[in-house]
Amino acid sequence: MNTDLDDPRLTAIGLLAEAYTGLMNRLAAQFDEHRLSPVEFEVLMRLARSPGNHLRMTDLAGQTTLSTSGVTRVVDRMERGGLVRREACASDRRSSYAVITDAGKQRLDEVLPGHLELVQQWYVGLLPPAQLDQLLGSLRTIRDAVNPCAVAGSEETAQPAA
Repeated sequence: MNTDLDDPRLTAIGLLAEAYTGLMNRLAAQFDEHRLSPVEFEVLMRLARSPGNHLRMTDLAGQTTLSTSGVTRVVDRMERGGLVRREACASDRRSSYAVITDAGKQRLDEVLPGHLELVQQWYVGLLPPAQLDQLLGSLRTIRDAVNPCAVAGSEETAQPAA
């Protein structure tokens, strides 16, 4: 075998995958308690943190781990559960928005305290502030390179009116 199995690139990607999987496993039970899947939680968070509490469906797909058809299926399911609703886009009839409802905001309010406790316990609380700041900067650099659509439709990318 010619490949160096001690290559630090293998270690880097392996550690990232193991950390992510471990964190998601720690969070999964808490999502289940609140009758949410991890992706439904992500959708609610993205909508709640977006200007006007809404995103175009294509932007929501770009910000999540879903394809456009996948985001349509998740929003359909969440709409049936009353957590989100669709609104037509007045300026583009081909587009529609996903909007978090009051029930969706309430569900998020129920989930967030426990979620933040787990995030503190198993992620941010494990690192001193300077190390956490460095990690967050590094994660943004990687995210922006591999997923430039991750902030689509957010205030970060909103263009000023002409």
